[in-house]
Amino acid sequence: MSKHYNEAEAFLIKLKPFDELIPNYDIGQFEKQSSVFRELVAGVIYQQISIKAAASIYAKFCRFFEDVDYQAIQIVNSTHESLRACGLSNQKANYVRNIAHFFIDNKLEAYDWDTSTDAEIIKMLTSIKGVGEWTVQMLLMFYLERPDVFPVKDLGVQMAMKSLYNLKLEKRALEKELTRIASDWQPYRTVASKYMWAWKREN
Repeated sequence: MSKHYNEAEAFLIKLKPFDELIPNYDIGQFEKQSSVFRELVAGVIYQQISIKAAASIYAKFCRFFEDVDYQAIQIVNSTHESLRACGLSNQKANYVRNIAHFFIDNKLEAYDWDTSTDAEIIKMLTSIKGVGEWTVQMLLMFYLERPDVFPVKDLGVQMAMKSLYNLKLEKRALEKELTRIASDWQPYRTVASKYMWAWKREN
């Protein structure tokens, strides 16, 4: 559970719809990888496919390296074909290699992420081809446990907020209104967003 959860819950429960969501929904526990590097690699592998399929591919990927704590240099030294044999698409194999090269070139495997702001981390990691803002936001929310991240483009968050706030807007107009609404959740938009996902899972 996020280290900010208790403070966030006490703050959010005073707001609608969290006065009903917090007592009735569980935002759950989420398994973390052992480093930002591996969290980012896993995030790319899990993109745009079912959780079951992604979990199977990632398990095979880890078995290939004979360790869940694989290193960037191991990926760099692997052939493209060997990564594809783990079940990665051609594109994802390239993206995973991009991440590995970036972490080595910038000496990031031992980097102290607490010294960087959310915005700095997003700017840094989205410069890697294949890593988008949403992927880095998930890393910030679930691995680094940053308290005030709002993934406005996330479909689950959008669908939950449209229902809970009775919104009929779409696209940019929707994102603008969601951002406005979520400003009331600050400085705990991470936990608030997790409650949006929790509600969406059950409705």
